[in-house]
Amino acid sequence: MQSLRAGIILILFFGMTLPLMPLQLVLRAVDRNRARQFPHWYHRQLCRLLGVRIHIEGPIPGGDPALFVSNHVSWLDIPVLSTVAPVSFVAKREVGGWPFISWLARLQRTVFVDRAKRGAVTGTADEIIDRLQDGDSMVLFAEGTSSDGNAVLPFRTSLFAAAKPSGAAARTLEAGIFVQTIAIAYARLHGLPLGRRGRPYIAWYGDMALASHVWQLLKRGPLDVHVRLGEPVALRDFSDRKELARFAEDRVRADMAELLNPRF
Repeated sequence: MQSLRAGIILILFFGMTLPLMPLQLVLRAVDRNRARQFPHWYHRQLCRLLGVRIHIEGPIPGGDPALFVSNHVSWLDIPVLSTVAPVSFVAKREVGGWPFISWLARLQRTVFVDRAKRGAVTGTADEIIDRLQDGDSMVLFAEGTSSDGNAVLPFRTSLFAAAKPSGAAARTLEAGIFVQTIAIAYARLHGLPLGRRGRPYIAWYGDMALASHVWQLLKRGPLDVHVRLGEPVALRDFSDRKELARFAEDRVRADMAELLNPRF
């Protein structure tokens, strides 16, 4: 029965996704606002299909562009966070070479960063700031990799160079752009608490193969995930990337600790 469930979900996924991909491609060319909103709608339908129930706490973003700084647990983070608001992602360069996944990422206007080259990360800053100024909201996974879902890994300050240029001129450019932290925690499977031993089965990390992890997760059943958003703070209030990284890590780590409390 578990394999049957996973197979049906995959068939419905491709049946829904493949016809919508050309539509998003057209929207990207002719209507920027609809191109932002369409993935937001699509991922809500996808989470319903996957049986992922999302519990959101904190201020839901309004019309202002925001830089979201989040911890990273699983490939599921992408559809989950895309249901919170119309967003694009900052992803590692390797994602741009993954079959099929790269097409979906580009349709959602993902910004790819070569994290192995500091100069390349810094050079992406202008693109991200331009996108934020144009009204796009961006998600940065600040750990630089995914965790087992039980703790927040140290934030890599070098990644913030792609979102926080230095200098007074940069702070002028950042006017009207806000930062919001996001803590994401997978809490229940079939309505039962996952606990410390259960959460790593949901997480996708280390050298796990993506295809086999997707299959196994689809077989497991409905999930509950908690998403906590911090209060928005003006990006220009941070003097440099290190200050922004410290602020975001402290906030996400504290929120994650509360989300993993047994009361959930």
